[in-house]
Amino acid sequence: MNEEYDVIVLGTGLTECILSGIMSVNGKKVLHMDRNPYYGGESASITPLEDLYKRFKLPGPPPASMGRGRDWNVDLIPKFLMANGLMGLFEKRRFRKFLVYVANFDEKDPRTFEGIDPKKTTMRDVYKKFDLGQDVIDFTGHALALYRTDDYLDQPCCETINRIKLYSESLARYGKSPYLYPLYGLGELPQGFARLSAIYGGTYMLNKPIEEIIVQNGKVVGVKSEGEIARCKQLICDPSYVKDRVEKVGQVIRVICILSHPIKNTNDANSCQIIIPQNQVNRKSDIYVCMISSAHNVAAQGKYIAIVSTTVETKEPEKEIRPALELLEPIEQKFVSISDLLVPKDLGKESQIFISRTYDATTHFETTCDDIKDIYKRMTGSEFDFEEMKRKKNDIYGED
Repeated sequence: MNEEYDVIVLGTGLTECILSGIMSVNGKKVLHMDRNPYYGGESASITPLEDLYKRFKLPGPPPASMGRGRDWNVDLIPKFLMANGLMGLFEKRRFRKFLVYVANFDEKDPRTFEGIDPKKTTMRDVYKKFDLGQDVIDFTGHALALYRTDDYLDQPCCETINRIKLYSESLARYGKSPYLYPLYGLGELPQGFARLSAIYGGTYMLNKPIEEIIVQNGKVVGVKSEGEIARCKQLICDPSYVKDRVEKVGQVIRVICILSHPIKNTNDANSCQIIIPQNQVNRKSDIYVCMISSAHNVAAQGKYIAIVSTTVETKEPEKEIRPALELLEPIEQKFVSISDLLVPKDLGKESQIFISRTYDATTHFETTCDDIKDIYKRMTGSEFDFEEMKRKKNDIYGED
């Protein structure tokens, strides 16, 4: 281990694994370590079911009615992926007119603006132009554009229109949902990027205790593990490795619920995402529900996993998620966790220590993707070019 690397990565959460893969593809010499013996970190998939019971300190083994324990792969933090990076619920003409406008909108073609200045007109004024009601606005902003607050309403409308356009194009790609979800749970994703890193020369070490992050003159120079030092120019890590360099900005409550039935009023769907907009439940933040099932190889046959999450706003977090839990009844078993939201205290430009954010309450990867792109830009000084990464990957795999 006494070598010098361009980048050392600590932690195997999805953010860290994606950045490890990206840096390796870009020709960097990468060493990736984790104190845990498994991939995924905070976003791991737990299997078998017995391990989930142990993790949450529930007495006794799972009941026989839940099937074989090894049939379960339960995500601690579920996230859906947007399929392309219309809706039959609202048949009102003005909303259809709005969606047609969004579909035709092209920020490079002023002929599609219809009197709206995408750099100056606020989204609030766009909604007024199409005479949309509050319920439709809540749905559009939080379920389609995936905003977590209403701050976007008074910002220039261009970004919001493009977010809604992404949702529509993603939905059109597969017809039933704009989202993708990996079989066997999200734990497959970090492993996939770890393999990508390894193909490009990255070195992985699991179950490796981290004794010290070595900093000289305010800048990281290496990591000490089991008496050996690996030197580096830059370090990527999750907040658990540098507790003195992060601060708490809130908390998230998550409740994993095991069901023996699909969620009511979802046409017996084997997966779905439900977003309860903040205004609908007199809150400052949305409540999210992610449901998956045996169709995704994450649960025993006939079983469903629904995970409710939201940003904590009071001293009684479980009461805050009651509107979502009521949608899921009857619930066979619940696993409740409350975790801190941690963010880096600085951008890492001086120390060259780049720290990811903990996962928020959302059930989609949009905010995680933003964090990845932000860290990449701070490390390299340039925007992340996904098309360039695909071209480099295709050089090895020979894909189109």
